[in-house]
Amino acid sequence: MSQDWVASAFRSVIDELGLGSLLEDEQRGACACRVTFEDEMLVVDASDCDGELASSEPCRHTVVDALTDREVAGIITRSNGIERRYGDRGVELLGAAGRFVELLGDRDERLAEVGTVRPLEVAAELETQVGAVADIAVESGLIAVASGIDSYESALTSTVGLTIGHYFVDRDLDDEARLQGVRTLETGSEARIYARPDSVPLYALDVVDETLSETERRQLLEGYEAIAEGVVEGDRAPSRAIEYVTGEPANPLLTRVLSKHTSGYGILEDLFADPRVTDVYVTSPVSRNPVRVVVDGESMTTNVHLTPDGARALASRVRRTSGRAFSRANPTVHATAALENGAGVRVAGVTDPVADGVAFAFRKEADDRFTLPALVANGTVPAAVAAFLSVAVERNAAALIAGTRGSGKTTLLGTLLYELTPGTRTVVIEDTPELPVAPLQAVDRDVQALRTGTGDGLEITPDEALETALRLGDGALVVGEIRGDEARVLYEAMRVGANANAVLGTIHGDGAEDVYERVVSDLEVEPSSFGATDLVVTVQTHRTPNGRDRRVARIEEVIVSDDDIWFESLYELDGERAVPTGRIDRGESRIVDRLTGSSEEYAAVRRAIAERTTVLSRLADDGRTSPREVAAAYADRGRE
Repeated sequence: MSQDWVASAFRSVIDELGLGSLLEDEQRGACACRVTFEDEMLVVDASDCDGELASSEPCRHTVVDALTDREVAGIITRSNGIERRYGDRGVELLGAAGRFVELLGDRDERLAEVGTVRPLEVAAELETQVGAVADIAVESGLIAVASGIDSYESALTSTVGLTIGHYFVDRDLDDEARLQGVRTLETGSEARIYARPDSVPLYALDVVDETLSETERRQLLEGYEAIAEGVVEGDRAPSRAIEYVTGEPANPLLTRVLSKHTSGYGILEDLFADPRVTDVYVTSPVSRNPVRVVVDGESMTTNVHLTPDGARALASRVRRTSGRAFSRANPTVHATAALENGAGVRVAGVTDPVADGVAFAFRKEADDRFTLPALVANGTVPAAVAAFLSVAVERNAAALIAGTRGSGKTTLLGTLLYELTPGTRTVVIEDTPELPVAPLQAVDRDVQALRTGTGDGLEITPDEALETALRLGDGALVVGEIRGDEARVLYEAMRVGANANAVLGTIHGDGAEDVYERVVSDLEVEPSSFGATDLVVTVQTHRTPNGRDRRVARIEEVIVSDDDIWFESLYELDGERAVPTGRIDRGESRIVDRLTGSSEEYAAVRRAIAERTTVLSRLADDGRTSPREVAAAYADRGRE
């Protein structure tokens, strides 16, 4: 005889005796949940149940009891590693039920008991009645709140997240949202993008954490505690912690999840696992703002929210990995970080008193695996355009790479460093490391990095960096993003010729005219100094049927005549790709003329560009685009 049959028979007997309501009352009150108040939140430790207020009457009973004498802004339940946060409608309903029960007192024990677990039914019963009890239902707000709610499931919706992750995911979706695409990420999570008619797109993350079974969540929590308490330490702490709590070989999924929430950047690991995501914004106060992302150049809202503890945990992680102060005494931070998958991100953060709590902007660093042949292969740069840039850089041009945020300026600049002759000494000046210094050094390029700052700690200023760079050897000078003092540094380098070698940098702007205005008017560089620029290369993002891509939009040469400066296009967009304007072929380009060697003529540079076009096309077609393969192909450049 099965236990289910016995239970069913017992229930039938109880119902025949008319004692069913007593059994229900006993079940409703049999909740072992414990409640506490944190700030304006009611927190329910629902370890003995699932914490689902929509389906668990005992949990609702506990919550309403707690709300009989106190108002709250939100309700959180925590159960077996899962944290659920309930929104305004649910809080209003249960809060009104608490007020109703408190005002009702001992006037009607039945309604008081039912009101703690089924307030919608009580509201429906009293809505058409008159008398003292009905007046209490109106006074408490129960009838008004319940009038717009058709079920507990619709009112008591919750956002969900792991307790150790300090985030929660909103499952609500606008009725008019239209699914545009789904992508499974390497972390195991799934990203869905929805178009919304009245707002920016929604980037909805289905986090792999939520797929864990109750047993797996318990093992995850125990592993987390083992690391937190120092029972398990070392580089392999996550996998060893899982082995410690299970007594078995580590579950790869549990290891990945535990790793991202202990040694990694938590939910940001999932967001940046999407190769389309370039930026992640955590806006303060985090309790009111969802995390936002930039996907292929388009800004989107996510369904992910950090808790205040989550924002503080991020701040602690940034301090630990960057070694930089970040507190009320030092309320801004600018650093770099490495994700669990090895990708690098730039971090800019603010906190009190300059912001309402902790806020961050995370930006994926340029992929240091790219080379110029790789950009030819993926369609970012046509082979002919790439060949011109290659020859210009090899022959020591002074060039600025311009574009808007996320347009690929740093990526293109990084690829051009491989185009310098292998024996060229290169000094890179950056405030935040982004250029591929280590990959260049790994293929036997002589690259020295200098880190600048604003006087915080042991960093040096851009002016000091320039003086140092010019003493570090005869070679090319590369200045990272130009925002302020870097402009004067760069143009001083161009003015003195940086030892007659290439000078390169990136700057925010759209075209040579825009860059000139920014450099001369905003950054206060003399117009005559700007004339030391040979080329302005503009890159941009553009929409394609497969999303947003990056491309070189135009290349302009800087013309200086007496006191006048103007710009001529050498390559510009024709449809989707940049093509020659004919200025070089007509023999009119001043930069091509300047690039000729002492024993060469203009035509020699044109031939070099044509030959370089063939070389880059062949490398791209053959798939020989890695730094090592490109370095090997360029090994004989610059040799007599």
